[in-house]
Amino acid sequence: MTKQRKRNDSLVYASRRRVALREAWGKTDGVAMLVTHGPDVGYLCGFGGEDSLLLLAQGWSCLLTDGRFSSQAAGQCPGVEIHVRSGSIFTAVADVLKGRRIRRIGVQEAHVTLLQRRLLGGAIGARRIRPIDEVIGRLRQVKDAAEIRLIRKAVRAAEDAFRWLISRGAAYVVGRSEREIAAVLDYRMRLAGASGPSFETIVASGANAALPHYRPGGRKIRRDEPVLIDWGAMVDGYASDLTRVIFPGRIPPSIAEVYEVVRRAQAAGIAAIRPAVSCKSVDSAARKLIDKAGYGGGFVHGLGHGIGREVHEAPSLSANARNRLRAGMVVTVEPGIYLPGVGGVRIEDDVLVVPGGRRKLSSLPTTIESMIL
Repeated sequence: MTKQRKRNDSLVYASRRRVALREAWGKTDGVAMLVTHGPDVGYLCGFGGEDSLLLLAQGWSCLLTDGRFSSQAAGQCPGVEIHVRSGSIFTAVADVLKGRRIRRIGVQEAHVTLLQRRLLGGAIGARRIRPIDEVIGRLRQVKDAAEIRLIRKAVRAAEDAFRWLISRGAAYVVGRSEREIAAVLDYRMRLAGASGPSFETIVASGANAALPHYRPGGRKIRRDEPVLIDWGAMVDGYASDLTRVIFPGRIPPSIAEVYEVVRRAQAAGIAAIRPAVSCKSVDSAARKLIDKAGYGGGFVHGLGHGIGREVHEAPSLSANARNRLRAGMVVTVEPGIYLPGVGGVRIEDDVLVVPGGRRKLSSLPTTIESMIL
């Protein structure tokens, strides 16, 4: 990494830390924030390891880690003090705070267990601890240019793996187990530049596709049955998330009808995306089309979710969502219809909200003809 790149990264991360602290506390004198959620730690300082915490205050920040990550932290976290602990991580927090005028410590209420809070209280005094809400999660919703570039890379790695798979044709897929096809996709994503899958790859054949979050098993894929594949890549800490249904042979008529409904619903949902639009209305644009076609009972989840450092993050595109879209958000659009005992169809793409509209980051075709092997 060049000196200029390190300087630019340092400025970006320092700005994020200042904003997070200000959003959490308002007036920041005498207060600090303990960041315990791994993706948030990475977002605020660039660290890619594990078992580490970030302590923020006005004018300083410190990553608390252990000896396994000391060199990694020094290279990845420009402008951040590094404290390599030898004992309990909560004792390390107390050590870092010694001599600093910090009255209160904010902890992430959604990411601290009762045990962790008790141990932290024993180390620094329970009265100093205050819960803070998902302020960093809210900041992470809007991506900067560097984050968008990494999400694009994650999309490309996932697409490259999928294109390799379908280029092998039906003969390659038929007779192999769901688990084997999932493993092949994971391997091909790594070859395309991913550190690994962004979640456990779903390969659901036949009636198994009626289970939205099915886990692939030993069932062998048969000719003339649809196969739902939900997969994504992780590249430099950022995720992608895609879904397609492939057909190794004949397309069952019942699935062909459902497929076209889902395809049109996804197009309607994507067309509804633009800044200032409510997330609920985007969900409604797709859901109304599915309801009108008579399959409303088969659409059992929200239309989509944000992606970034996690494969599922805010905002949510759902019937109960309260957020509005903003330029820089990246969301999935993934309507689905599931027919118990028969199968299911879900089509998913990743979409960037831009001023005045939207831009699809994924480029795989969605027509049913393009999914025939």
